[in-house]
Amino acid sequence: MKLSTKGRYGLKAMLDLALYSRQGHIALKNIAERQDISEHYLEQLIATLRKAGLVKSIRGAQGGYTLGASPKDITVGDILRALEGSLAPVDCVLEEDPVLCDKGKCCVIRGVWEKVRDSINDVVDNITLENLVDDYNAQKKDTQYMYYI
Repeated sequence: MKLSTKGRYGLKAMLDLALYSRQGHIALKNIAERQDISEHYLEQLIATLRKAGLVKSIRGAQGGYTLGASPKDITVGDILRALEGSLAPVDCVLEEDPVLCDKGKCCVIRGVWEKVRDSINDVVDNITLENLVDDYNAQKKDTQYMYYI
């Protein structure tokens, strides 16, 4: 399984919001500059994250974006699923509406795909934005180099 730029950039943007929105609402332009993401592409990602309730927006001069919940309540899985959809490696093990082939009931390999799906979900559902913020801050202290998200 390979994540698209939607998932990778969306996770970077959400971590950026977790790091900087404690100081107030953040303009997309600032996130785009810090993360080297096209502002236009970031608008599309944030719109999807907002629809999923992971981001809140405020209009106006003091407007911008902030997290839709506490960093401890938003998992990497929440973000990736909002942007990428199911993280299942093949269609026959999708969580909703699996697409079964005519050999699905007796397919031995299907069990492998279920284990892969479950392992991926277990990992991404047990890492929160708060964990990533903590990791970022710890690595920032321990290195003489600029640490990137």
